[in-house]
Amino acid sequence: MSSSYLPVLILFGVSILNAVGMLAAAHILNPRRPTGQKDMPYESGMIPLGDTRARFSVKFYMVAISFIIFDLETIFLIPWAVEMRYLGWEGFIAVSIFTAILVVGLIYEWRKGGLDWDE
Repeated sequence: MSSSYLPVLILFGVSILNAVGMLAAAHILNPRRPTGQKDMPYESGMIPLGDTRARFSVKFYMVAISFIIFDLETIFLIPWAVEMRYLGWEGFIAVSIFTAILVVGLIYEWRKGGLDWDE
């Protein structure tokens, strides 16, 4: 039984050695010349201004949650699309109900103004 775990343990050991080796090589080979520009936090190429605890609009969170919901919808639709011939009409009806529920949620969010960024 323990001999079947030997390849996994070897792979784990090689992975750890690889990670430690890359960190050590980066530390040894990296020329360290700190400057004020290099030590400043990077924020998408913009100079960081203001407080880091700035409040975001609730609409930002609404769009983020919507993205997660529809991203998960894709995760459920891809396996169905792969097996749709095998699942037949029953699978098609089930996915249609699933998609209809999500469309109702999208329409609700749209009507409530959750997708409007102007306000």
